[in-house]
Amino acid sequence: MKIIQLLPALNTGGVERGTIELSKALVDSGHQSYVISGGGLLVSQLEKEGGIHLTMSIGKKHIATLGCVTKLRQHILQIKPDILHVRSRIPAWVVYLACRLLPKRHRPLVVSTVHGLYSKPFFSQVMTFSDHIIAISQTVKDYLLTQYGVPEKKISLVYRGCDSQVFCRRPIDAQWRSQWFQQFPQTKGKRLLTLPARITKWKGVDTMLELISQLDNTYHALIVGPVDPSKQKYQEALNAIIRSKGLEKRVTFCGRRNDIDEIYRLSSLVYNLSTHPEPFGRTVCEACNVGTKVISWRIGGPMESLLALFPEGLVEPGNLQALIDRTVDLVDRDDLIPKADIFTTEKTTTQTMQLYQGLCNEEMLAHEGN
Repeated sequence: MKIIQLLPALNTGGVERGTIELSKALVDSGHQSYVISGGGLLVSQLEKEGGIHLTMSIGKKHIATLGCVTKLRQHILQIKPDILHVRSRIPAWVVYLACRLLPKRHRPLVVSTVHGLYSKPFFSQVMTFSDHIIAISQTVKDYLLTQYGVPEKKISLVYRGCDSQVFCRRPIDAQWRSQWFQQFPQTKGKRLLTLPARITKWKGVDTMLELISQLDNTYHALIVGPVDPSKQKYQEALNAIIRSKGLEKRVTFCGRRNDIDEIYRLSSLVYNLSTHPEPFGRTVCEACNVGTKVISWRIGGPMESLLALFPEGLVEPGNLQALIDRTVDLVDRDDLIPKADIFTTEKTTTQTMQLYQGLCNEEMLAHEGN
């Protein structure tokens, strides 16, 4: 098979990592993998692993992006892909328009992956114009069925997952541990409650601060995630809350980290406290896979993930007292261990390639029938 994946850029992020992982799996299985994007940090890895990258600015909300339509049409005619796989809305519009310019006999199958709970305006509906849709969770699939009226037969459920080679059950690296406590000595000897989240209002950072303020000094909160320049005022507001509650020595903002797997291993509990339903609980899966207990509100994708991995960690949304009680109940429970290897990238890539093959086979039979 020849597959072209299309997305705005190849920098860090879950969608980008999924693209790279699928490209490698395709190449390792003897297929040809192309990726079209605006470029980015992961291009070198893609090419090193046998994928081919074509640079095109298909992710910008700008009239100039329409110029990519003709260029993409040319790439399609030259490469003759079996499938175009779009992972974002603006690239999906470019694909839609490019395919409209092609004779039907030259149009490849189009597959879209819906990674979010998109709003219903026409701009977002382009993700449903494809020949087939991948939903990354039952939460997303239900949303497509109810909000967009997509026929169920047009949707395949392919869960996202974590890299089981990285997020696995092994002891903490001794050198890493030593370096961590040198950098963050205030965390030594504490029960570490970790919230992996970028600093934005709906991720529940304020709830974590309220939680830690209700617990004794044996607990310490870690907030692991970046602060976008546009969120500096919110960070300042959080700092004011910390000062008002006297939590300066009990909360640590770690910023962006590339060692989150080790932080999970060091943690007593990991949290997902997002106030809005998320499409999938990636951090839930990562933490459970290393063997750390997770607490989450009973909403959206994180709830769905935790029902399969560690249902003991579910709490009714917004119930702070229940959150406190569940924390105290679970923090020292060594007899409760989350399940592992249910949501993995290996399963994601395998199921996606099987879907590709099935769609190609159906297309071939349809042509023979005609």
